[in-house]
Amino acid sequence: MASYPTTMSSPSGEITIQSEKKVPDAALGVSSLDGSDKDLSVGEGEGLQRGLNSWHLQFIAIGSAIGTGLFLGSGKAIATAGPVGCLIAFLFVGTIVYSIMVSLGEMATFMPIAGSFTSYASRFVDPSLGFAMGWIYWFSWGSTFALELVGSGLVIQYWDKSLSVGIFIAIFWVVFTACNFLPVRWFGEFESYFVSIKVITIIGFIIFAICIDAGAGQQGYLGFDAWVHPGPFAEYMVSGNTGKFVGFWAVLVTAGFSYQGTELVGVGAGETANPAKSVPTAIRWTFWGVFTLFVGTIFFIGITVPYDNPQLVTGASDASASPLVIAAKLAGVPVLPHIINAVLLTAVLSAANSNLYSGSRIIVALARDGHAPSIFARTNRFGTPHYAVALTAAVGLLAFLNLSSGGGQVFNWLLNIAGVAGFISWSCISICHLVFMRALRAQNVPRDVLTFKAPMQPWLTMYGLFFCVLILLTNGFTAFISWSTSGFFAAYVSVILFLVLYGGHKLIYRTKFVTLNDIDLEQDRVM
Repeated sequence: MASYPTTMSSPSGEITIQSEKKVPDAALGVSSLDGSDKDLSVGEGEGLQRGLNSWHLQFIAIGSAIGTGLFLGSGKAIATAGPVGCLIAFLFVGTIVYSIMVSLGEMATFMPIAGSFTSYASRFVDPSLGFAMGWIYWFSWGSTFALELVGSGLVIQYWDKSLSVGIFIAIFWVVFTACNFLPVRWFGEFESYFVSIKVITIIGFIIFAICIDAGAGQQGYLGFDAWVHPGPFAEYMVSGNTGKFVGFWAVLVTAGFSYQGTELVGVGAGETANPAKSVPTAIRWTFWGVFTLFVGTIFFIGITVPYDNPQLVTGASDASASPLVIAAKLAGVPVLPHIINAVLLTAVLSAANSNLYSGSRIIVALARDGHAPSIFARTNRFGTPHYAVALTAAVGLLAFLNLSSGGGQVFNWLLNIAGVAGFISWSCISICHLVFMRALRAQNVPRDVLTFKAPMQPWLTMYGLFFCVLILLTNGFTAFISWSTSGFFAAYVSVILFLVLYGGHKLIYRTKFVTLNDIDLEQDRVM
């Protein structure tokens, strides 16, 4: 039984304890706080189980964040903005991500449920917002799953160009779909090993880059020569300082795509034992871990690979365009590119695994909120939402579009769609948190009762919301400088889809915004 005090306001405005309200755990949709694997769902099947701990939660989020965006997309970002411009972009987006993480952490610790923020949008703001946000976020992860599958084939083609990407898309699609049908505890352990390889690789690359920069490679001592020749900032599309700013702003979506996945700490909260303790710890370690690895990697790429290197600007989307591989080649270490490429493969596969997990849990949340058929909330005897996994895996079959003549363009489209959808979700998380804090005040619930409190509120959340919306509206500005119909739709198709979903749901169901006093702060509450 979940037990917590209920409060009421006296005429003087003071808060008094009325009684201790006990509600069956099954009705709340959560397990007991002792970490036991109890039923988390109301309906058929055994329900989602709390088989994850804080360690698993961190690795799932890190696994989703560290993938093609960092290992492959960062090469194009360096070429577009230059080493310093790209570094500033990643630092800047990192501050936005921090605001999102602490906002989500405050809500997810208070109400840890599978899918978290999609349910928060329906409960705190507007059911139509939850519907649109949930489906666009699910499509984002389904598309990212397809993107990582394509990436796996491209990485393998580094060794043998004659091999078809389709072979590996099919193999890994089957492997990871099967993996996600296993109990979540096994999934968490499997992901922990995969992510450990990625983290060790990044740390190893940083150490390698330090040695190369100090003169261990065939180029001799480098220092910050790449920041001087060809320079710290690249001019993009237009010349002069304007071109340098255009380059910086153009890579913000790439940086956003790279960071996307850190918010999965909230998605997995519903399957975590003792969320009041596990979620805050996972929030802190996940953000600072990802932020440090990303900024460190971009910094050392920028001082070892000049932004005008031909292999960066060819537009290739295989591992030969990875700046980590290029850095190893420039250093004159013949075997190292093959080792790095092998690790890139594990990184991409780990991200694909986490993507499928994330998308399936979003579908579960949508089904429980009535925004998707109830069948997707059902689980098998292992507590796995097998129907939700199957639907999300089906989106991954979009990866086979890469076999068409415009395969490279498909890769870029999927990256843009996923990156922009991530900013939409971050914007909605910020809106939910602002409303959540207002609801606490309206219902006389002091923030001091929260296990985890986001700092610098409400200003930090407003900061994150402002820049997420600004980037959303301006991310396709390069299509207007030199008009490109394809570029325009790649930049704004996610925004258009979100507006269509929201407007369509609002028109059909005539939903209303939830008033502050009607927001249910008790269901799924664990403190």
